[in-house]
Amino acid sequence: MVKQTLFSLLGGCALLLTATFAFGELRIEPDDGPLQSHIDAASPGSELTLAEGIHIGGILIDKPLTLRGEPGAVLDGEGRGDVIRVMAPDVRIEGLTLRNSGFNLTDMNAGIHAERDSHRLHVEDTVMDNVAFGIWLWHAEAPTLVGNRITGNTEVRSQDRGDAIRLYNIDGGLIADNVVTGSRDAIYVDTSRDLEFRGNRLSDSRFGIHYMFTHGSRIIDNHTSGTRAGYALMMSRDLEVLNNRSENDKNYGILMNYVNYSTIAGNDIRGITAWQGAGGAEHGVTLGAEGKALFIYNSQANEIHNNRVADSELGIHLTAGSENNRLYHNAFINNRQQVMYVSTRTQEWSVDGKGNYWSDYLGWDLAGDGIGDTAYEPNDAVDRLLWRYPSARLLMHSPAVVALRWVQRQFPIFRAQGVRDSVPLMREPQIGGIRP
Repeated sequence: MVKQTLFSLLGGCALLLTATFAFGELRIEPDDGPLQSHIDAASPGSELTLAEGIHIGGILIDKPLTLRGEPGAVLDGEGRGDVIRVMAPDVRIEGLTLRNSGFNLTDMNAGIHAERDSHRLHVEDTVMDNVAFGIWLWHAEAPTLVGNRITGNTEVRSQDRGDAIRLYNIDGGLIADNVVTGSRDAIYVDTSRDLEFRGNRLSDSRFGIHYMFTHGSRIIDNHTSGTRAGYALMMSRDLEVLNNRSENDKNYGILMNYVNYSTIAGNDIRGITAWQGAGGAEHGVTLGAEGKALFIYNSQANEIHNNRVADSELGIHLTAGSENNRLYHNAFINNRQQVMYVSTRTQEWSVDGKGNYWSDYLGWDLAGDGIGDTAYEPNDAVDRLLWRYPSARLLMHSPAVVALRWVQRQFPIFRAQGVRDSVPLMREPQIGGIRP
């Protein structure tokens, strides 16, 4: 009877042990031996949970599995290579603190470096400190990077840091609710398509979101501050840039360089000032001395509406063949200079009888229909002269310049080609809440 009971208990334990291995669940303490040996022994689809404490990084994940951390679980790369290198699809990394990668940018050292074909990588609720790159992902499909916090090493010069999130040749995916500070670029994306960046908070980096050759993507509800350019969008098309905020960024709020067929709407850009960096211009670090809230360079056929552009040195700078853009229902408020338009063709900034709101508009609305009775024309020939010869600003208030401005107002035949808003709004339109 005793033997039968003992055999039954042993059988039950063996069944329980078999079931545990079948489900592939394993909890690992810091002193349970090298983490890599546990990963190597795990079957595909396993779930490995790291207990509180410091675990040694430099691991390679070459099969689908989940690596999860309990509160206080730290994976330390000890200053060598990557903290985690992923070489398989369907890997999940959750709830860990990753720190101390190597700092060889040529080798792309990172907190998480995902190799080619690491499809459907999921990184969530992970903290990364003192890593060269945060997450480096290339040649992959449908990543999900959500709720992570990445802090760059501010003791290293900006150009010698890595990017917090760097994506190359990525097809589809969600990058949402991440908090990044002190990196080179908070998010850098190149040669990719159909991505969504939503709800990220990006600060004190070179660029907040830096786009190159990336098409058909959405940038929604993000917030940048203290960057040299909040949203640097280059050589891309079919973008939706909606309901974002750029606050106290330096040089540029939204920069559009060869961006076509895109919608820029519901964004709040304010407090953009010029920046020269430590040491000033002699160190070659100046970027756009005017502090441009919205800079549009050689970009065409874009819808730009319901944005607030406020309290900046220059509200909007449009140049280099930027034509066929539709600008309407925007609010330009208290910018030191509202518009700089460098071209030889007149551009009408209104659509379907509705223009934009200009805080310095001095016209009347005698009809009471919310539309100004006279057009708003922010620039004249004197402005163009000053753009071409900046030293001429010394003569800004001289009798000759004052007389020239008076002649232009009295005799429109002498008026230079430029921006014209024929139906300026008398009240600020609603900003934000644009639906994708």
